[in-house]
Amino acid sequence: MLPKRRYLPSLGSFATFEVAAKHLSFTMAGTELNVTQAAISQQIRGLEKALGATLFVRKHNSLELTPVGKSLLKAVSQGLDNICDGVEAILAPSDVAVITCSGTNAAVACWLKPFVDRFRADNPEVRFVLLASDEDDALRNFDEVDVSVICGNERCDVGERLYYLFPETVEPMCSPEYLKKHGPFDDPNSLEHAQLLELHRTHWSANAIGWQAVTWEDWFRAMGIAIPPFVPSLVSNNYPLLLEAAVGGEGVILGWHHLVKAELEAGRLCRLFDTPLQVDRGYYLKLNSASLGKPHVLQFIEFVLSGLVGTTQNVPRRSLTG
Repeated sequence: MLPKRRYLPSLGSFATFEVAAKHLSFTMAGTELNVTQAAISQQIRGLEKALGATLFVRKHNSLELTPVGKSLLKAVSQGLDNICDGVEAILAPSDVAVITCSGTNAAVACWLKPFVDRFRADNPEVRFVLLASDEDDALRNFDEVDVSVICGNERCDVGERLYYLFPETVEPMCSPEYLKKHGPFDDPNSLEHAQLLELHRTHWSANAIGWQAVTWEDWFRAMGIAIPPFVPSLVSNNYPLLLEAAVGGEGVILGWHHLVKAELEAGRLCRLFDTPLQVDRGYYLKLNSASLGKPHVLQFIEFVLSGLVGTTQNVPRRSLTG
């Protein structure tokens, strides 16, 4: 027979368990909860005793969840999320318009955020929640998410809609200062000795991305240039970080048109050649079915789509099938 609710361990012990399971470390859980490692360990042992089950495999310098622990973590996370949603519904005024958007780190920070800023300036009563992650591929499926920025014509559930945005186009760019100091770069071959900024391979294999990589090697190959192996001067799995480095004059970046638009318009970056590379995939806005009846969400989508009118990128001379 299932235990009655009043006989369950305390809600606090389940919350502590979730934090410890998230970090797989009692020490890090203690830091987040502002208690000692010993206090975390004691709570977990108490929870295990109350449940009559082992939740963690304790190794010399690490923890692992047992199958029972993994199952409990899923249930606890869902339960706490439901509690948070209930509390939020109570505390938040019912007439407040909120638009929740999701996407990768770069898509949200570099492309979506400028649209949000302009929309909020004209509609200050609308609030936004921006969820960005390269690792969490499930964000787009959260019930609270209204709009997602996705790459590729992915499958939609019944009632969901996809709005085409633009093709994926990329080409070399750098800051005017870098060009003045290290240029001129007369043709693509001249980049052989430039300081190149590169996305790390782990960026492309992240759970929320998983697309065919587009690297400097791909760009050179598309230009018909055979160059010897080279070592980029800076590598990161975080595109906004590389973009900041390029604006700061640290080297040449492969600039994705939709991510660098603001930097180009402000003169913080400049195109080196008229040699854009178009990848055989596009970007879309995904509208979740539960948000079809929200006027402020539909208004925001129309605002974004209208903002793209007349901004067609230069016709690429090379293409890369993705």
